[in-house]
Amino acid sequence: MSEESDSLRTSPSVASLSENELPPPPEPPVYVCSLTEELVAKARVELQEKPEWRLRDVQALRDMVRKEYPNLTTSLEDAFLLRFLRARKFDYDRALQLLINYHSCRRSWPEVFTNLRPSALKEVLDSGFLTVLPHTDPRGCHILCIRPDRWIPSHYPITENIRAIYLTLEKLIQAEETQVNGIVILADYRGVSLSKASHFGPFIAKKVIGILQDGFPIRIKAVHVVNEPRIFKGIFAIIKPFLKEKIANRFFLHGSNLNSLHANLPRSILPKEYGGTAGELDIDTWNTILLASEEDFVREFCQPVPACDSILAQALLPEGLTSDVQCDDSMRAVKSQLYSCY
Repeated sequence: MSEESDSLRTSPSVASLSENELPPPPEPPVYVCSLTEELVAKARVELQEKPEWRLRDVQALRDMVRKEYPNLTTSLEDAFLLRFLRARKFDYDRALQLLINYHSCRRSWPEVFTNLRPSALKEVLDSGFLTVLPHTDPRGCHILCIRPDRWIPSHYPITENIRAIYLTLEKLIQAEETQVNGIVILADYRGVSLSKASHFGPFIAKKVIGILQDGFPIRIKAVHVVNEPRIFKGIFAIIKPFLKEKIANRFFLHGSNLNSLHANLPRSILPKEYGGTAGELDIDTWNTILLASEEDFVREFCQPVPACDSILAQALLPEGLTSDVQCDDSMRAVKSQLYSCY
């Protein structure tokens, strides 16, 4: 066969590319809704999500990102953008701001978000500092159980705990049912000492709360605190100024009164450590799920960030999430708050 014939057989798409051009990116995956009919109905009522308009809404948000933030490195896949629309009840402007905050927070706190992958946090996971209970609550919310007493400050800094929490939230929010139902946090403060509590100062508190309230697409439906010592009054005094009223009203302090906890979370879904009937607290199952997601997190969090992207994200950083707010006066104020509880 002649060279001329060979050239005619060449794919037009390849033949038309110059030496400096790249082939077009692959088509994004087609979105397929995994929600049950019950959750579709719930999303319609609570989140203003209309299945017949869903893809139109996603396209509108995608167009806004491309127009207003063309240099921002972000996924524009349907499933990813839906997280932000659901978290802001399909308000385009608020969903866009949440998406920008999400990336800004990640760029502004490298101690937390650099090399964020399960294998890098195995010591935290093995300690039992956090896990997700196997059963959801009656509303379908997954329960994130946090136990600060399992953390030994001399082993690793508090930012490692924050990394583990964020990793868990990222894994949970992949499920559409979690995007609709939200999550519940169960925090067990048994044995938290003054020295340990002092690590959670205004700098850390402000950034963590800023991320959870304004920088992550998840709905926190309740925070149940159990076994809190008197020192927790000082911890909550640090946290409360940064909480929006809606979130502050979702904090429930139960002390050692497990009957009070069971009025909100049935015994049938709780481990026996919290007066439940669902067996002993199991950390291994959730750890296995996270470690099996290593490659996903490497792709998402272990790639270099373009310089223009970093500059853009810093410029858009939400108020209260800057990295230079820590000072000696703040830490003295923290210790004063904590000592006053004794």
